Amino acid sequence: MSRRFATPELGGATALVLHRPHASVQALSRQLAAIGLRAVAVWPELGPEALAADFVFFDADQCHDAMFPWPPGEAPMPMIALIGSEAPGRIEWALGQGADAHLLKPIGAAGGYSALLIARQGFEARCQASGEIATLKARLAERQTIVRAVLMLMARGRSEDEAYAQLRALAMAWRETIEQAARRIAADPGGTDETADTDETTGLRKGHDV
Repeated sequence: MSRRFATPELGGATALVLHRPHASVQALSRQLAAIGLRAVAVWPELGPEALAADFVFFDADQCHDAMFPWPPGEAPMPMIALIGSEAPGRIEWALGQGADAHLLKPIGAAGGYSALLIARQGFEARCQASGEIATLKARLAERQTIVRAVLMLMARGRSEDEAYAQLRALAMAWRETIEQAARRIAADPGGTDETADTDETTGLRKGHDV
């Protein structure tokens, strides 16, 4: 089943054009104005104010990393490459910058609108994927912490099931999630010392705050 695409509203958006003065910049600016965008030509670099832009068009032929106020591939808005030379090295660089769409130069009277839509769609999909990856990494890190905590409890002679049950009991006693309890145990290896004076029910050292 195909996903329906909702056309975004572009009127009122700001697009920066990082390109040396050129007829292509003028042609692109006319296209953007007709769509309802505010086009701002910038050269030779983007300043901190670029962080407030909605789109950035950049010259893939002459731009370089130092012209952007963010690391390569980490632009906070859709990026559109303006490509004149199809040299593999320059295209590879543009992709490394995180280009979500492109326009071939010389730029005429059309192409800007479709590039904007494709760039917006690609940027949003990339952001969603990055968020999902970050969530998965966080879950994996939490799982690894739980495993470390269970292993530390098993070192006191408990079985895996008993160690996990103890971890759950500790989390309840501390009024924390299992992940929070696991982080506390992993951060305090001494708390699992076999010689520690512990409560037989929860495994807490006597006198430990609950």
